[in-house]
Order: sequence, then structure tokens, then C-alpha cells
Amino acid sequence: MIDFDRSDRGPGRPPERNVLGSPLVGCSRDPLTGFFRDGCCRTGPDDAGVHTVCAVMTKEFLEFTVRAGNDLVTPQPQWGFPGLVVGDRWCLCAARWLEAAQAGSPPPVVLEATHEKTLAIVPLELLRKHAVQAG
Repeated sequence: MIDFDRSDRGPGRPPERNVLGSPLVGCSRDPLTGFFRDGCCRTGPDDAGVHTVCAVMTKEFLEFTVRAGNDLVTPQPQWGFPGLVVGDRWCLCAARWLEAAQAGSPPPVVLEATHEKTLAIVPLELLRKHAVQAG
């Protein structure tokens, strides 16, 4: 399990929760992911895409998302984005993950690193169906 220093929460602020109701753990530092690029699938008012699903990239999903107009494969050095490869963990938009699931190409999900706000978009049962162990 990836355990990141969460000192950025601020004093007195409770830990953010995952879809299981326990403290949110990190998704990936390499590549560095998250809307806030802190390695965690946290969200906030400026995150219109709700980047809260910690997913493990698969060939099928990467091909799907390119076809759907969101190229996560091609490096974009001007934005510090290395391009993703099979096996990378990445904080996906909850709606994009659901779209992939409905199309039959959902990447596996790390529940411990998937933010509870995902549940407003994706049912827990569906996430559990595609869950992998944190580690």
C-alpha cells in the first residue's frame, strides 16, 4: 500500500476517505497522479472531471480512452505528463471510468486509493467487481 505524507491536509482537518470508508491512501508517485499532482485521487471545487478513481492501466483501457478522445498514452512534456503505459496507476475521472465499464473496457480499481466522492457517480458494487489489492 502506498502511504503518502498527508501533512497538506491542514490542522484539524480529518483524513479524506476512500470508497470503503477508511482513510484514503496514495495511488501513484511514479507517474505522479491526482488532480493536485500529489499522488492521491483527491478532488476539490476546481476538479470538474472528478479525478477520484485510482485505476491500473491496461492495454484495453488505454486503447479505449484514446478512441474516446482522451489520449493518456502520448507524452506531453510541456505539462509534465510522461504518457501512461500498461501497469501504471492513474487517477481517472469517475465518469470516464464508468463509461469504460459500460463499454466493457474498465481498468482495475484500487479501492483503498479511490476517493469516496466516486460513489456519487459509480456504484460501489461495480467498483468491487473490478477491484485489485493495493500494494
